[in-house]
Amino acid sequence: MANAEIASPKITFIGAGSTVFMKKLIGDILLKPALNAATITLMDINNDRLAESEMVARKLVSSHAVPAVIDSTTDQRKALQGADFVIVAFQVGGYDPCTIIDFEVPKKYGLRQTIADTLGIGGIMRGLRTVPHLWKICEDMLSVCPNALLLQYANPMAINTWAIANKYPDIRQIGLCHSVQNTVFELARDLEIPQDEIRYHAAGINHMAFFLKFEQRLTDGSYRDLYPLLRQGYTSANIPKPSHWNERCPNIIRYEMMMRTGYFVTESSEHFAEYVPYFIKRDRQDLIDRFRVPLDEYPKRCVEQIDAWKEQIDELQNAQSIEVDQSNEYAAILMNSIVTGQPAVIYGNVQNNGAISSLPQKCAVEVPCLVDGNGIQPTKVNQIPPQLLALMRTNINVQELTVAALMEENREHIFHAAMLDPHTAAELDLEQIWNMTEELITAHGTWLPGWIDQRKSEKVT
Repeated sequence: MANAEIASPKITFIGAGSTVFMKKLIGDILLKPALNAATITLMDINNDRLAESEMVARKLVSSHAVPAVIDSTTDQRKALQGADFVIVAFQVGGYDPCTIIDFEVPKKYGLRQTIADTLGIGGIMRGLRTVPHLWKICEDMLSVCPNALLLQYANPMAINTWAIANKYPDIRQIGLCHSVQNTVFELARDLEIPQDEIRYHAAGINHMAFFLKFEQRLTDGSYRDLYPLLRQGYTSANIPKPSHWNERCPNIIRYEMMMRTGYFVTESSEHFAEYVPYFIKRDRQDLIDRFRVPLDEYPKRCVEQIDAWKEQIDELQNAQSIEVDQSNEYAAILMNSIVTGQPAVIYGNVQNNGAISSLPQKCAVEVPCLVDGNGIQPTKVNQIPPQLLALMRTNINVQELTVAALMEENREHIFHAAMLDPHTAAELDLEQIWNMTEELITAHGTWLPGWIDQRKSEKVT
């Protein structure tokens, strides 16, 4: 994609009814001079939410006095026509009914979750709902914008990225998350060190990448390792402070894992709690209390966000102007670098292809990526300690089997993915896992691909 071809790019936003997130990304785009004349097409299946997003986007353009053009449609293929960049951020099935199902059915079996959008039985079900629609987007892109770059923000990020690369290898894509930059912000605050003095290097898989280096630049130009300060702070009980914007979810689990593995993980404690078998156990309330594991956290957030949105939309509708500051999301940085050729380094989720040689070649990895006029160039990271790689592989097993289920339309692999999930396997026996998974499939009904319900799973007796 040559720079001259996208001097005034078309940016399509699929799932634009997520107005709060859309506002953040569109605001970032409008603050970039090379992007602020873009044609921005908003697409969603919900007419009401789409209209709200269009109103907010138009006010953003007016407030910043830029020449961007905003339009909207519920027609996906029409929205994608001629796009240079495609941003995807949607949740198939929404909070009600699908997120509720993902939490309530496992709870009947004694399996408790915190977020359930990346791994575990909730992440598996979400992947089964999400990937087929991502594939439909890819099909449309091949027809109407084959050279466009797909910026994928939906969870489960690793499963989605892997499945797209497997079925549509010609689609140019990257999965974008904010785990790395948010964690840098939180640790800088914990250490009371200016963020712009911190240098870091991270790699792994989405939501389970680790900071391999975390250093501070000193006045003489040298760097000091900050891990001793992090360890000292945790053992002296000075850290963690409320380093998460939601004080009910402190970072105790991540600090504890740092003490055990030697490295700090890039995703929040509430997420990480359900990626491993150590922190959520039905008969260990003392463990849950000690590490302040926020069970059922995601449904609580959904309800809070729905209630908060009712107030926000009234404020936005009545506002004469809407101004925003640059966020820490990577989308606008990435697009700006491709359009201008000005290089930038971001953290992106891509098919491995040797980026981390000790992990499966087809899996999705999260590594530093150089972005410029030549596109996205992932860097190789081969010095990852074996204990971290081993943890990642436990999650990759689940991702691989979920992708295999989708690619092969093999219903049995859904159950295989569930039985190999670290948290699920630590809590339930095989009969419980099979019964729970079957009940989840039935409860989701038509939100799942039709082939899944064509025959019941064969139980071993």
